[in-house]
Amino acid sequence: MPSTEKTLHFVSSALVTAIAVGLLGYSMSDDWTVIKMECATNSNNGTATITVGLFNGKMDRFFCPVFGNSDADYFQVIPELMKTTDSVPAVLQGLVVCLLALCLLFSVCSILISLYNSVSNPYENYLGPSALYGFSSLSACLSLVAIIIFALNTILTSMGETLVQNFSQNIPVSLSNKKTEADIGLYLLIPYIVLSLLAIVCIYTYQRAAYKHKREQQRPTDDVPKEIMMY
Repeated sequence: MPSTEKTLHFVSSALVTAIAVGLLGYSMSDDWTVIKMECATNSNNGTATITVGLFNGKMDRFFCPVFGNSDADYFQVIPELMKTTDSVPAVLQGLVVCLLALCLLFSVCSILISLYNSVSNPYENYLGPSALYGFSSLSACLSLVAIIIFALNTILTSMGETLVQNFSQNIPVSLSNKKTEADIGLYLLIPYIVLSLLAIVCIYTYQRAAYKHKREQQRPTDDVPKEIMMY
């Protein structure tokens, strides 16, 4: 049976990762960014505000492109982006969703491995601490990549313009002064990354202490003169 110290460290790692999974799940269901831009036609000037999440979005228009577009329009992000010939925003949005789904899977694997190590003493194989290091590191790295891809998709591509054009009723509009602001869903990935790394720290702290304790037990034997050890 594992020691109490080992059990506490691995259970703490599982608990930290479980909190991270909860944050990631909430993040994926919330809004990620708000895109604002000015909208102009031959006769009107207005504004459009697009709230975008991973799966769903909301379009708030005022005089964009004509009077009477002040009601909010709700839509599914990826299907709406796929309506145009420019497939880059839709592909990048789908890539972000896939990366975060992998993060969820790897975090769940980290929880299971932590709980398994807390009640048993597996050998140093794929079920040991090395696997937990790998899964937690992948979760942190992939979520960071997802943040970067999403930011590039909203800032550098025509995601916002594409969504406004889709709701413009085929009326030509001129869009300018685009402003992009991050929302709570994107910010929640930061504590998710921190907690994933903290799960690694919990196990590394235990392994370092166990190695130090093992070396201290071996030291008296190492200090005995060779002449005495011969007898």
